[in-house]
Amino acid sequence: MTEVIMPKMGDGMEEGTLLEWLKKDGEKVKSGEVIGTIQTDKATLELEAPGSGTLTGLLLKGGETVPVGKPIAVILRDGESVPDGWGGGEYKASSNGSAAPAEAKIETPAAAPSAPEAKAAPSAPEAKAPETAPAEPVAEGRIKISPLAKKIAAEKGIDISTLKGTGPGGRIVEKDINSAAPAELKDPATAPAPSPAPVVATEADTVVPLGRLRQITAKRTAESKQQVPHFYVTVEVDVEKILGLRAMFEEEESGKVSINDFVVKACVLALKDMPEINAVFQGTSLLVHGSVNIGIAVAIPDGLTVPVIKNAHALSLRQLSVRAKELAKKAKDNKLSMDELTGSTFSISNMGMLDVDNFLAIVNQPNSAILAIASVRKRVVATDDDQVEIRSRMNITCSFDHRVIDGAIGAKFINVVKAYLENPTRLLS
Repeated sequence: MTEVIMPKMGDGMEEGTLLEWLKKDGEKVKSGEVIGTIQTDKATLELEAPGSGTLTGLLLKGGETVPVGKPIAVILRDGESVPDGWGGGEYKASSNGSAAPAEAKIETPAAAPSAPEAKAAPSAPEAKAPETAPAEPVAEGRIKISPLAKKIAAEKGIDISTLKGTGPGGRIVEKDINSAAPAELKDPATAPAPSPAPVVATEADTVVPLGRLRQITAKRTAESKQQVPHFYVTVEVDVEKILGLRAMFEEEESGKVSINDFVVKACVLALKDMPEINAVFQGTSLLVHGSVNIGIAVAIPDGLTVPVIKNAHALSLRQLSVRAKELAKKAKDNKLSMDELTGSTFSISNMGMLDVDNFLAIVNQPNSAILAIASVRKRVVATDDDQVEIRSRMNITCSFDHRVIDGAIGAKFINVVKAYLENPTRLLS
């Protein structure tokens, strides 16, 4: 018998979700054959059979989540059957060797002994009806009542002379009217008919279940904001020269290079200049990475994913552009491998295409920083010689982990990035 377990597909993976079984219970499978799909905290992956035989004992249904290492099915060779108690007692072996749900043991409580018949209690003497007490005379003078209470009493047809006020000095207030008993109403014939309540069309609420990736995004971002002391530094970058270089690339028909590509290259060079940013907090030490691996945030229908450009420091601007496009396409097609989703040392999030002036990104743990790119705007700016020009500018904001990076260091880093972007020919080497 070979157990099929929820695999661990990455150091940070703690649990996985079965999306669907591609093989049915009782179907023959071969070792290495894809028998299902699972969703991890990074991507959707194929589940391969760890052995050959008959797939059975399916403990999970589509959409269910279990910790890594937990058995989720078995593969039986000829003549084998599922042992009793396998899978934590959730399944037991049936006569044909397939797994069937274990029957719950129901204990029937012993019948309680019959209680002795109760003796009839002696009849109590018939109580006389009390004589009707005379009504208390209404106090002479004006009845103390608030204007609002008086108005509501008139609308409800309540006789205020029968009420006892609970307000200051015995004043009848709104709550005394609202708690008045029906007996305190005036003659129904004289009471005004209640106004019909206005008819309001009510829109139905909609419950939208969260997909697995959205649940993971919510969990990871909440953990980052709770655990990482964020601080933010924003600078404005002149991108006129970058726009000119982009036009040159297009004229040469060598393919488009985006502003995002220039930013990636600028961050790579800045991280090599300041390796203390390319670090991870480890409690009593910092791990400073030698390689620069850039995570690029990509929005997909199910949520947010961050594919990683590995060894970005060894790639040219053109190579970074090509690799970024490849990863973005694979992310949208849900075809990223686990290696392409792990190992980032710095991250970049770009909302420039969404018409935003500025935004603050959440640090993608275990990274110590993430750069947020806003939209390019035409702005009127003063030049060094006190002239006025219209220039293309954009805001970039870096979010830092204060456990690793101090404010002055963070400010220096983002200004190094800015310097590279405003002198983009340095990015072409």
